[in-house]
Amino acid sequence: MTAGAVLVMGAGSVGCYVGGCLAAAGVPVTLVGRPRVLDAIAQQGLTLSAIDAAAHSVPASALRLAGAVPVDAAPSLVLLCVKSSATAEAAAELAAALPPGTLVLSLQNGISNAAVASAAAPSLKVLPAMVPYNIAELAPGAFHRGTVGRLAAQDDALLLPWLPVFERAGVPLDLRAGLLAIQWGKLLLNLNNPVNALSGLPLRDELLQRGYRRCLAALIDEAMAALDAAGIAPAQLAAVPARRLPTVLRLPTWLFRMVAARMLRIDAKARSSMADDLALGRRTEIDAFCGEVVRLAQANGLTAPRNAKMVTLLDVWPAQPQRLGANQLCRQLAL
Repeated sequence: MTAGAVLVMGAGSVGCYVGGCLAAAGVPVTLVGRPRVLDAIAQQGLTLSAIDAAAHSVPASALRLAGAVPVDAAPSLVLLCVKSSATAEAAAELAAALPPGTLVLSLQNGISNAAVASAAAPSLKVLPAMVPYNIAELAPGAFHRGTVGRLAAQDDALLLPWLPVFERAGVPLDLRAGLLAIQWGKLLLNLNNPVNALSGLPLRDELLQRGYRRCLAALIDEAMAALDAAGIAPAQLAAVPARRLPTVLRLPTWLFRMVAARMLRIDAKARSSMADDLALGRRTEIDAFCGEVVRLAQANGLTAPRNAKMVTLLDVWPAQPQRLGANQLCRQLAL
């Protein structure tokens, strides 16, 4: 099998950035998404930028834009990039339109999306993956990668032809025999997404406030207790081992700047995708982050009240939008 066309199901920040990079490298790419995103791309193309690379543009003519899976679509690879709440519906749409056995790579947050997609679309071959970096929509049609890292996916022979393609496109992909530890390692870091969203600050500015870091440390503490009870050892994806993260996060800011210098190598433009969702009045993926921690804790006879509180705070945001200062959020989490 050779690499061929790619269909991005869910042209949001991740889908547009990864799909745009592949298109810039000459891969035929179809973006399936909302009119808000696709209309901007149709008018001005894609602008892709990164903390470690020069900005470049992808003309609209280099992309196929669609509001639904085209009836004549026959991609060699699908990148599933929809929000977690839309996974089952999107997978069913793909299964209805694509040949059996079509390879689908879940570039989604959380732990369970690949399993949900497989259940909804058993005729497709769905593999889990992990996106290590932050991507923000700076303006309509403009997407910026504010951190670094390499994509990771469940090891499968069908992905081997794609490795040089992703490498050439500047979004390198590593294959791993077991992805669960990596997914949980990423989720621990993603517990900062709701903290960042509620702060209303860029990621770096938020992390330089000790109160917000204390909130993140408390969320990670609950997650680590649940992981220990479940016998899961999360992979180290940050400069600091997962088990040491809460201690480092609680350091005074002057010391945190020194100890976590690598962690703070974040573009000033970077913010969480959850912050973008709040700004647009969209439902967030909080259930795929803090909700996963709550479920794992409950499955192992524990509770995770602070993660549960974060789920509540994000769920009520559309009706009660309110940015929370560091001290306010600490009080909400009883810190």
